[in-house]
Amino acid sequence: MTKIKHFLAACAMIWSCSSCSKVEYTKVDKPAYLRVFNDFNTKIGVDNKDEQKPFMCMLIDPTFDKDGVPVGAAIKGDYLDKRDPYAPPYPSHIGSSTSKNNPEYPGKESVPAGPVVNGFDLSSWAQIPSGKHRIIFYYRPMNDIPFFNLEPAVRKNVVVDTTLELGMDEIYTMHVLQTNFKTKSRGIIVRKENFHLLPLSDSMVYVNFYNYSAEGYWSADKSEKTDNYEDGVMRFGLRDDVNIWMSLCKPGGWNTIPGYKFAYLGQMKRSIGNAVAPYYSFPLFADTASNRITTDIWQRFTLLVPGLDPELIPYGDRDSYVDGQYGLLAMYGNGTRQTFERGGLFLPSMIVNIHSGTYNPRSFATVNTIEVVNGTAYLTTIQRQYAKPIY
Repeated sequence: MTKIKHFLAACAMIWSCSSCSKVEYTKVDKPAYLRVFNDFNTKIGVDNKDEQKPFMCMLIDPTFDKDGVPVGAAIKGDYLDKRDPYAPPYPSHIGSSTSKNNPEYPGKESVPAGPVVNGFDLSSWAQIPSGKHRIIFYYRPMNDIPFFNLEPAVRKNVVVDTTLELGMDEIYTMHVLQTNFKTKSRGIIVRKENFHLLPLSDSMVYVNFYNYSAEGYWSADKSEKTDNYEDGVMRFGLRDDVNIWMSLCKPGGWNTIPGYKFAYLGQMKRSIGNAVAPYYSFPLFADTASNRITTDIWQRFTLLVPGLDPELIPYGDRDSYVDGQYGLLAMYGNGTRQTFERGGLFLPSMIVNIHSGTYNPRSFATVNTIEVVNGTAYLTTIQRQYAKPIY
């Protein structure tokens, strides 16, 4: 219920933004649109207690004092915590937390937000001036002190330092992440999105896949990784090349829709690169028994190394395939991430059901991205505009 309230509150701001307190719709001259995720998901424990916690500050075009300590920046994204498992299609962090910790940028930051572009809501992206920018991420202590008020010695712990050219009216998703599990090297991915340029149908649901895991993660000894039960069968990582199989299911168990049991989509290859992956699609109303206003189908993705047949894999077998050969994702309802039946990772459905017009609820198709990072997976959902509810 709390999530629904936040959703409606955010939607109300999108429809009538004069009351916006966090999302601002003022115009930046010649903007690019930027969204940033902190993909450092290493859990700090006894064995790695000396590693830096993944709590960062992002500075765009910083200025420095004579000792090389940053003292200002054109844009600051402070308190950047590790990302949430689900990035929904609205500014989900508006008024939803009293903590300064920010699971993405802009997230809680009060900055000019992206507009609607070709029907897609970009209110979760920040407007920044297009052009060439120096972008530096710094580790910072996990406290409430603003970055520039920290002691000078603390403000010099660089995670990654890069210079980027951002094009006008282009949409970028940035990831700061570990690139090599053994050496602990770090880097940035800047993906120039193209969903707003494609001829996508509003009656189809779209999804693409990335494996942004660090090199050497899946092949490292399990003793070097956290046995995180909630990540399911893929908790020790996936191999660098897997096939993607999709099943569309009705609620109430393993009840697939005819024609959508283990449908082969394509391949996912591990890559720490900026290329955009192809989108796969399925009909919003794939269930022919639906009333074409709402649908309750859920999505199940089986990730297998080439040569393995999904029909022959024991459902959610946690013990036979923990060497990176098998991953299982179940996208169901409007819930939060949790362990699904027998080893799958549970994320919200890619079909959004919400009060719109005279229908409560009504189902809407979305554009989605699934990113696998070091033994877990994340979902980002983008939605088109839709009619506000009529009460």
